[in-house]
Amino acid sequence: MKKKTIKEILKDSEGLVGKEIDVKGWVRTRRGNKNVQFVALNDGSTINNLQIVFDLSKFSEEELKSITTGSSIHVKGELVASQGAGQSVEVLARELEIYGTAPADYPLQKKGHTMEFLREKAHLRPRTNTFGAVLRIRHALAYAIHKFFNDKGFFYFHTPLITASDCEGAGAQFQVTTLPLNELPKTEEGAIDYSKDFFGKMASLTVSGQLEGELGATALGQIYTFGPTFRAENSNTPRHLSEFWMIEPEMAFYEIEDNMDLAEEFIKYCVSYVLEHCYDDIKFLNDHFDHDLIERLKFVVDNDFVRLSYTDGVKILEDSGKKFEFPVSWGIDLASEHERYLVEEHFKKPVILTDYPKEIKAFYMKLNDDGKTVRAMDVLFPKIGEIIGGSQREENYEKLMARIDALGLEGMEWYLDTRKYGTVPHSGFGLGFERLVQFVTGMQNIRDVIPFPRYPKACEY
Repeated sequence: MKKKTIKEILKDSEGLVGKEIDVKGWVRTRRGNKNVQFVALNDGSTINNLQIVFDLSKFSEEELKSITTGSSIHVKGELVASQGAGQSVEVLARELEIYGTAPADYPLQKKGHTMEFLREKAHLRPRTNTFGAVLRIRHALAYAIHKFFNDKGFFYFHTPLITASDCEGAGAQFQVTTLPLNELPKTEEGAIDYSKDFFGKMASLTVSGQLEGELGATALGQIYTFGPTFRAENSNTPRHLSEFWMIEPEMAFYEIEDNMDLAEEFIKYCVSYVLEHCYDDIKFLNDHFDHDLIERLKFVVDNDFVRLSYTDGVKILEDSGKKFEFPVSWGIDLASEHERYLVEEHFKKPVILTDYPKEIKAFYMKLNDDGKTVRAMDVLFPKIGEIIGGSQREENYEKLMARIDALGLEGMEWYLDTRKYGTVPHSGFGLGFERLVQFVTGMQNIRDVIPFPRYPKACEY
């Protein structure tokens, strides 16, 4: 008899009723009386449990006493229509094997747990309904991303995790070194002598694969990256992690309008995919955590995104009469409260904001004819604000060189070569994967959408 997952059993329950079932999983709850015991079993394949019925005329209390919350068991029995409410089918147990018993101090007993408590038990929290749902949705989104780009003819391009460049120019990088920290080699001037280091120069963990991704796009046409990135910002907000995953497509021959079209199509595809394939998990999170979640996800799928210039967006904010925590004026980097006002209150639709002041955007963005703004685009969503950031890249060698010189960036010769040898208009964007998972699951804190979160003073497991 082949073991079936609980998801498979419940999906084909009508065809399996009356047949012998072989199932394995972890005990969620156990209840009953002196005649019969009911065990809710879950194997991680679905949010739904499978009820196992133990007739005490066939199983002794001694045999069943090890079936505690958190224990793992193997059951064979007949799948039958359920006599009670709450489930359509159940298993009448005939054979029982106990793999592992969870003692009374098992931390995840059947009671409410705070998110803070569960973060302290990150090695166990995937076993809860909430985190099981989040992690299944996370998987589905990752699959949807690969499928979307593959079906559109993009190539998955692996960019380096260890780099000597700082894409964003922010300097918040984790350094990679083999130098002895208690006795660093120094130059005659007293600076650290990185020529003695493993790579012969200062190296760091990547903050973005975009620059290397552009190299791929100028050879393969359309590429996307999907990998871990690292930022050493001392930030403890619910929207920041020190280690997170990024999706960064780069496309040759794409203007900014093409970039916006792709971003809208991409994000709608991902949200539609989880609504179709993870509805049970989405509904659980909607019912227990965020009662507007399904409505908000459908809102994104069903509405065309508004396209609006930064200048027009600032005017709307200034004319709104709303008192924001951070005052609004042309030239500021908009805060989440400003972005959410445009989406949730003014337009009541997702918004793509374009043409930002060049001073608040990265050096590689294409300068507009006005000399003040760049062809940037940020996709703004309800409840979360910016979820995608991108731009048309500056393809003109002289303009890009001038911008690099003005900012004092060094070691960019390899990047400039793409503008020196057969330059083309090209565009791309970046999506923080955890931001997407956070939006789709409705979780309040980004630390709760990645299995093992990394943030200041937290590096467990």
